Parts: sequence; structure tokens; C-alpha cells
Amino acid sequence: MPRPTANPADRFSETTLAWEGEAPAADLEVFEERARSILSSNESPDLGFRWSVNPYRGCYHGCAYCYARPTHPYLGHGAGTDFERKLVVKVNAPELLREAFERPSWIGETVVFSGNTDCYQPLEAHHRLTRRLLEVCLAYRNPVGIITKGALIRRDLDLLSELARRARCRVTLSIAFDDDATRRALEPWASPIEQRFEVMRRLADAGVPCGISLAPIIPGLNDSDVPALLTRAKEAGATHAFMALLRLPGEVLPVFDERLGAALPLRHARVMNAVRELRGGALSESGFGRRFVGKGPRWQIVERLFETHARRLGLVNDEMGVGPVVPEPATTFERPRAQLSLF
Repeated sequence: MPRPTANPADRFSETTLAWEGEAPAADLEVFEERARSILSSNESPDLGFRWSVNPYRGCYHGCAYCYARPTHPYLGHGAGTDFERKLVVKVNAPELLREAFERPSWIGETVVFSGNTDCYQPLEAHHRLTRRLLEVCLAYRNPVGIITKGALIRRDLDLLSELARRARCRVTLSIAFDDDATRRALEPWASPIEQRFEVMRRLADAGVPCGISLAPIIPGLNDSDVPALLTRAKEAGATHAFMALLRLPGEVLPVFDERLGAALPLRHARVMNAVRELRGGALSESGFGRRFVGKGPRWQIVERLFETHARRLGLVNDEMGVGPVVPEPATTFERPRAQLSLF
């Protein structure tokens, strides 16, 4: 198990600390928040959904490459260990979602869990916010999409299968590596790979459309895993798939660089050089339309590898993954009618 990630300085704070020797292990701190809103509108043309809900801020999974890390400094925390251990719970999330669904302006578009941090991270076992949010979606028959690394989702199989039957529900398991040793190096507290595939099997058997997200593709590390991952997903009942290239913006870069160097030192230079190759000499790309894809012959090989095997296996591109928002089928959304008293 890797040691806790260092904590890059908060760019909004003038205070920094330096430890002589190894810093102490970070303890879990949970903060409760009464949020003002729960639905986030996506304005990026790179993502295939418009609305998302995030019941938590920060993520215990501790994925070194997580693109959401730069959001934590807005809370006065760091993007490294703070992001993994100073976690915020939006205690009023279900009530806010119900209020949003009652507004006349809401027309029943798909709500994606979670656009930022994992809705099935370990905190969910106690707080059950994701389950309560799904109960609201079921009551209103609102379509749902879920992207997660958390095997805890199997707890809610009853709700998900009912949502798939009465509304629409699609679950995408994020599985970027074909071996657990690499997973432990870069996703130290996320669910083991085999558990995620087992969850996929159970979802498919229950009639819930499910798929796989190969994100991020890290050249020199997991790009060769593409055929095996797609094959395992198909065998587990997946119907859709998408992939996205690693991004290393802002505070993500030092966290990823340190974790990769500490956990996989013999592959560190090769991976970082490969990222530069696919990014035209840079380590990240912020421009719309270019953030999740690479450039050059090497990236073209990865794309062909994915497309060839996905097509062979009958896995369609996930419309809620990377890519522009696509038109949705007619909504199943329906506000519950008040129960009439018999007396």
C-alpha cells in the first residue's frame, strides 16, 4: 500500500508548512455541509451529459490522477492528502434534489452520479446519501447514469434494477487497469478490480445496462490493457464502453508524479515521456475538444486498438462518457401524484 500522498500548497492560502522528516499520516476528517444546490450543469462540450449530482466533496479512493483534485483548494484544503481525507458530506442533498424536481423548469433530463467525486466511496456506507438520492429519482421516474469505482453499489441493486425497469438507469464501472498491483499503486483505496467486474455481472444479471470506462489511459502503463479490459467487460455483461487520455492539470500533476515515482519507479520516466509524446510535448491540455484525447501516431494506435476490439465485442460508445451531449430519448420523468384520502 502506498504512503499517503503529499499535499500541494493551497493556491488560495499564504500559509505553508514543511515537515523535517516524514509527515504524519493523515487522519480522516468528515465535515457536514448544508448545500445551497445539488444539481450541477455541465457546460463542457467534452462530456456527454448535462446534469450531475455530487453528494460528497473529496474522495477517499485517493486516485493519484483524479481530475477533481483542483476543486478542493476552493474549500480551503489541499489537493493531495486533504482531498483524500478531509471529506465533505452534503447532508441535505436528497431534499435539494426533490426540490429541484418539483420546479416547473425541470423537464426530466438524465442526472449523472457523480460528475466530480465518487458517489460510492466508503463514506456512502454510513451516510447513504446516494441511496436516498436514487430513491428520489425512482419516485419521480427520472433517468439516471452512474460512474463509479465503488463495489458498494451492489448494496443498491434493488433500486437500480427498479430504476432500469420504470425509468432509465445505466451504470459504468471505471476500470482502467487489468491487474490489482497497478490499481493499488495509483488507486490505493478504491475497490479491487475483480470486485468491480463482479458488480458488473450482478448488474447485468439484474437487467441494469452496464459498461466500462477505460479512464484514464496512461501511455506506457495501461494502454496495452485495452483488449483484455474490454473482453472482461463483455464477459461480465457490459454493453457500452469509453476511454479518455490522462489529464494532469494544476495540482494533479505533482500528486501523480510523486505517487508514480514512489510506487513504480522503473516505469516513471517512460510514462511521463509517453504522456509528453501524446500531448505534443506538454503534460496536460485544457482546451475543449482536446482534453481527453491525444495526438500523433501513438495515440492513433490506441484509438484503433480500442475501436477494433469494442466493435468486435459489440460494445457501443457510451453517450454519457467523453464526447458532446447527445439528444436523449423521451423522458420517463413524472411527478408523483398526491395520495387522495379516502375519508
